[in-house]
Amino acid sequence: MRLQLGFDGLSAVKKILKSDGAKAVISFVAAGYIWLVYRTSRWQVINGDAPHRLMAEKKPFILAFWHGRLLMMPISVKKSTKVHVMISYHGDGEIIARTIKHWGQNSVRGSATKGAAAAFKQMMKVLRAGEVAVITPDGPRGPRMRAQEGVVRLAAMSGMPVFPVSFSTTRGKLLGSWDRFFVAGPFSRGVVTWGDGIFVPKRDEGGAFEKSLMEIENSLIAITQNADELCGRETVQPESRDKPVKPHKKQVEA
Repeated sequence: MRLQLGFDGLSAVKKILKSDGAKAVISFVAAGYIWLVYRTSRWQVINGDAPHRLMAEKKPFILAFWHGRLLMMPISVKKSTKVHVMISYHGDGEIIARTIKHWGQNSVRGSATKGAAAAFKQMMKVLRAGEVAVITPDGPRGPRMRAQEGVVRLAAMSGMPVFPVSFSTTRGKLLGSWDRFFVAGPFSRGVVTWGDGIFVPKRDEGGAFEKSLMEIENSLIAITQNADELCGRETVQPESRDKPVKPHKKQVEA
């Protein structure tokens, strides 16, 4: 009986957490936590002149960061910059979308596994409107720190440069999730590092897309590990590119 009550209680908790009200509360708290870390920490921006200039001139570009460095992404762009983040339909997606909304940033729902075509078209519209399109090249399911082809195709079609960005802080914790999600701690010394802008050729000639993909991936790995080293943290290593990705439960049921 106790075991049954335990299962029933767990089921009830999960149901509550999936409710609209719970998502609203969680996203509000998450947005507040980002603000707390940002305001109580000392931040250094490295190699940010080019993307900051584009933001000041209200010119479009593609911003790319690893899924595990999602938490402090809102602080990497100027408050006045119009930003649209591609966010998947998985369980946490709605909370993430609501969280960044508190920071004045918009979301485009879709991923490589669901709603990809519609999301791609929407991101093209974002760039044509002179705004910033944000992508996590290894999301939503990994492998960790391995770029998928979507970012290259968007850059090739739009002609816009890709600017990799990452961050780290002296205080914080790496979670045991597939992406080794980094939860920055308040009262830290923080670093936001940018990679140089990467232009992708319009045509995939001579393996151009694969070369660009590797350039984006290598840049993101380098700036993420550099940020961790500057903050005295252990660096996170990429997963094997051939690692099988476990499908989301809903995908299996479908």
